[in-house]
Amino acid sequence: MDRAGPPRRILLGAFGDPGHAFPMIALGRALAARGHDVTLQTWARWREHVQAQGMRFAAAPEYQVFPNGPEPLDFYEAVVHATRDTLALLEQSAPEVVVADILTLAPALAAEIHGVAFATLIPHVYPDAEPHFPVYSLGARLPRTAFGRLMWRASQRAVAVGLERGRVQLNDTRARLGLAPLPYFHGGISRRLALVATLPALEYPRAWPEHVHVVGPLMWEPPAAELQAYPSPGSTSVGAVAAPGSAPELPLVLVAPSTAQDPGHHLLHSALEGLAELPVRVLGTWNGRLPSAPLRVPANARVLPWVTYSRTMPLCAAVVCHAGHGTLVRALTSGAPVLACPAAGDMNENSARLDWAGAGLRLPRRFVSPRSIAAAVQRILDDPAIARRAQEIARWAAAHDAGTAASLLVENLAACGAPHAGARSGPVTG
Repeated sequence: MDRAGPPRRILLGAFGDPGHAFPMIALGRALAARGHDVTLQTWARWREHVQAQGMRFAAAPEYQVFPNGPEPLDFYEAVVHATRDTLALLEQSAPEVVVADILTLAPALAAEIHGVAFATLIPHVYPDAEPHFPVYSLGARLPRTAFGRLMWRASQRAVAVGLERGRVQLNDTRARLGLAPLPYFHGGISRRLALVATLPALEYPRAWPEHVHVVGPLMWEPPAAELQAYPSPGSTSVGAVAAPGSAPELPLVLVAPSTAQDPGHHLLHSALEGLAELPVRVLGTWNGRLPSAPLRVPANARVLPWVTYSRTMPLCAAVVCHAGHGTLVRALTSGAPVLACPAAGDMNENSARLDWAGAGLRLPRRFVSPRSIAAAVQRILDDPAIARRAQEIARWAAAHDAGTAASLLVENLAACGAPHAGARSGPVTG
């Protein structure tokens, strides 16, 4: 096991969206397997899964922070309420170290109030850019020329305005909780330990701060029923192996839409239509969100409500997805090249990093159509360099256990303890 020190009491906290809850469940599973007493505070929908992985479950406050509920809260107002609720959990569980998701400020703030060491889990590429990097989430690639670097340096001035606004809002929140202000941006990221749960191949070359560690993807998925075999041209099942002397299997292409974006399933509809004429087998899923319009499923395809990616993606010659981070890294660690069709937010950033890494292609949202998807998938299948790059990334992932790497760092932080009882500015205020 090579555990760094004795068993520890560890509190984890994560926003309940799958893209944030799943990596924290993966970390908690690894820590529990190493003999630690782990409590995970997240949304109630994951209770049974958390307990099944050997952890204690604590229900996280679930506040309405968008203006479509009866009493919506401002984001930072919700943080104040959640922090106060989480203080009671810290008193009860007495953790020696806290790990909070980057969007889950309450456990980190509560830990700081109590003087407990805390770390941040970042379940995607590192958002704190170098001055010459493209603006995060725009979907632009790393500049190749001095002029490009100069252009992005100039654009960062506008970004700094937004970051300063966020710093002021966070410091106002900290003041309400009796904590001193922070003089730097990205105050929600621990300056003692930040775990970046992504692939090094997706990170641009940079000077890394000492407290930031790229540990590799922390992956977990809910259990699902075994995939059923399905017939398609030249094939008898999803994962069948061709008998000696028989015709080779047609390549398998998985269409894996986002669980949160693209409510009309435009990507799924377009991919099924576009891939119908290619010499491939197609497996699609609507990921538990039933399409509002009937799907036209061609003869070479099968569509299921849910697909277990860990068993399916290693069989794939290509994966078509929106490039949510969890889906993207699952495909790459399985050795499957990716066609990324970003829908919103950091999907644009993930798609740019994929393209830069050479392990797939990206198709901007405005260009997503049956014809463009078919052409892009065919290009991936025809270019062995793309497949080789995806396989190189998969080999790295197989040789580097992200759960172990992250656990060792958390254990070391627990051994060091908190340097002081938090930088308090006064009593908690209303």
